[in-house]
Amino acid sequence: MDAEGQKNHLKAYGITYWVLDKQQNVKWLLNYRGGAFLIPYIDSLEKECLIRGVSYEVLSVEKVEDILKYIASPSKNMDAIILEKAPKIAVYSPIGSQPWDDAVTMVLTYAEIPYETIYDTEVLNNALLIYDWLHLHHEDFTGQYGKFYRAYRNAAWYINQQQSAEALATSLGYSKVSNQKLAVAKKIREYVLGGGFMFAMCSATDSFDIALAAQELDICEPMFDGDGTSPNYQGQLDYSKTFAFRDFIIERDPKVYEFSSIDMTQRRQISKDIDYFTLMDYSAKWDPIPTMLNQNHTALVKGFMGQTTSYSRNLIKSNVLVMGENKSNGEARYIHGIKGKGFFTFYGGHDPEDYTHRVGDPKTELDLHPTSPGYRLILNNILFPAAQKKKQKT
Repeated sequence: MDAEGQKNHLKAYGITYWVLDKQQNVKWLLNYRGGAFLIPYIDSLEKECLIRGVSYEVLSVEKVEDILKYIASPSKNMDAIILEKAPKIAVYSPIGSQPWDDAVTMVLTYAEIPYETIYDTEVLNNALLIYDWLHLHHEDFTGQYGKFYRAYRNAAWYINQQQSAEALATSLGYSKVSNQKLAVAKKIREYVLGGGFMFAMCSATDSFDIALAAQELDICEPMFDGDGTSPNYQGQLDYSKTFAFRDFIIERDPKVYEFSSIDMTQRRQISKDIDYFTLMDYSAKWDPIPTMLNQNHTALVKGFMGQTTSYSRNLIKSNVLVMGENKSNGEARYIHGIKGKGFFTFYGGHDPEDYTHRVGDPKTELDLHPTSPGYRLILNNILFPAAQKKKQKT
């Protein structure tokens, strides 16, 4: 899985999932050749690698023993982690076409990793209990319809989405979309506290925490929910309810395409050609979780924009780990934390291979980016639950 040896990093994760799905364990060799996968040889596996265009090497028993011995050396920042099962994956996403694409569903499809789509009805009916891993599609949990009001309020897709959201909320017994979205956010919070793994990108990250902090308040202006806001709601936010962020200021103007001071999109002073973030280096033997989530063939990853692009470092809780950052710009791009018995990862930006993906833009063709470091970070998170029980003992 290093830069020189693997010609399709993304589909290699699909191969690994395919093996796990056949009840066969895999060893993930952390920090060894970019995070290589060690899999017992079977003819069908070699054929599958050839079909999918995944690079591989067939090793002798002696060579495998030498590699494992090398990795186990106290002088090497490496470890061999056993992946034990194929995680059951859910993607939280509305039914029907959207005016934007989702990086996670695209890479899952490209890597041939199966997933199921669920939305508010299923979440509120406790469907999350059967899943190991949950991705939050581009979403607004505050009930403000993504704050697209200024630019798209007259667009057919915006009008249809608002009408559909209101109808769904009514059918589920809620007077407002914001109340229904809060109920969903609280269900997802329970899922994580109970041992689930939640991965979110772009606006699904900060809007989730904002909804939890404002759960006793109305922060929606009349064009979103038909009535006014709670007086002085900023001063009443409860940051103890959030996963990752604290002390943020909510953007009150409904015509500003921004939720709060968490996101740094409007404050970034960096051009595209030098927009990169650095993955942090961890001890594989002592910090296996962040080491696993940061496996890559490079420590320098191209930046990319989104409604929520990056996170202000001084608004991240002290118990949340910053795994990827642009230190010179004072921003975190990739963060991880533990909540109750479960885990969450927030990843800023919309599409790792489309710098300024906009509403209506064509989707990214991953055949053109089979070695994408930015997409590899998503797939690291997908495999993490396969070793989750072992990690908790560590």
